[in-house]
Amino acid sequence: MRRTLVALDGSGASPRLPSDGAPRIALYSHDTCGLGHLRRNLLMAEVLAAAPLGARVLAIAGAAEAKLFPVSDGVDCLTLPALAKGSDGSYHTRSLGVELAELIRIRSATMRAALKAFRPDVLVVDKVPRGALGELDPLLTELERGGRTRLVLGLRDVLDDPAMVRAEWQEGRYEETIDRYYDAVWIYGDRDVYDLAEQCDLAASVRRKVHYTGYLRRPPRGDVTSHASGGPLILCMVGGGQDGASLAESFASAQLPVGARAIMITGPFMPEESRRRIRELCRNRVELEVREFVSDPDELIAAADRVIAMGGYNTVCEVLSHGKPFLVVPRVTPRKEQLIRAQCLRDLDLLELCHPDLASPGALSEWMAKDPEPPTVDASERVDFGGLDRVRALAARLLAPQSTTPARPPHTYAAATTARRTSFLPD
Repeated sequence: MRRTLVALDGSGASPRLPSDGAPRIALYSHDTCGLGHLRRNLLMAEVLAAAPLGARVLAIAGAAEAKLFPVSDGVDCLTLPALAKGSDGSYHTRSLGVELAELIRIRSATMRAALKAFRPDVLVVDKVPRGALGELDPLLTELERGGRTRLVLGLRDVLDDPAMVRAEWQEGRYEETIDRYYDAVWIYGDRDVYDLAEQCDLAASVRRKVHYTGYLRRPPRGDVTSHASGGPLILCMVGGGQDGASLAESFASAQLPVGARAIMITGPFMPEESRRRIRELCRNRVELEVREFVSDPDELIAAADRVIAMGGYNTVCEVLSHGKPFLVVPRVTPRKEQLIRAQCLRDLDLLELCHPDLASPGALSEWMAKDPEPPTVDASERVDFGGLDRVRALAARLLAPQSTTPARPPHTYAAATTARRTSFLPD
């Protein structure tokens, strides 16, 4: 159902603006596993709040760790009581100690009250059209009845194995929800790398609303400080850390090249028992520094000579933006999103791939011992990284009195080379 923007007097002539004349945008992420959704939303919030749009942006987050990230002027964050996702994909309360159904009611009521007061012109919902466990259902009905807030579903480039996506979307009635409530679907990827709508066979009613923004990549900063101390630096990152212990322990047991030093970021969600084992492995390794968390890894990535990491969306965008030799050890369960992304980008010669079952200390040592070979081409020559500019333009069109959507500019890249790529995958 297509909504129109309604002025306070009901004329529908133009979007209601607060007293300072700025549009209002809300961004929702359920944040049940890691920090990827939150970090992506905060990056978009920064761009939407900046000139020329100058929006007031309320980020609604499902992780208390949102407070660890700095926010720009015009942006603030509302943190919901936290959900957590188990290794089997099931949900449970993270810390409040109430029944799951009650937690969902609390989260839903909190969002409804906040958005009723904030009155956004645009609401961008991350990944799950009905929210985690349907927590957005009451809000969607109210917004439809109010008729003034434009709704956008934001999807990362890859969701999961297409068969799993189709089953999940059918069970959740997601296409029906998008058709009824949403004005647009933004896919934060490049359809020439991975065509989500085609691979997952999305319904025609959904495809009509789809816009591929390109990847959301913050331009590399020019003010990063060198970490050089006479030897090459190897950086290992395992995302939020909740399922990164295996890679972290393999890296902590691997042999660094002579004269090299390393920094490993374990993430704030790594279980304490895993942290203890890693601290024990690194106790006498002065060349290996372990950090729990950094809010912005850009400086470390810029300083690194090579990077080993899991294959989350934000990590991949950040490392590719710096053109570093990059080995991805993706998560493969309960979702195959990271594996699919890494395979697509490996086929463009932009990174190397090691299946986690084969990411032994010996395999990591062997990769680190090779002469570093940066990607043969700039990633921007093969991948569309214009996502942030395009998100800002799409938001501006939604805020216009009569919304239209800019056509995606043509994007081409050179054909992938046929050179043999390094890939450690099980038979």
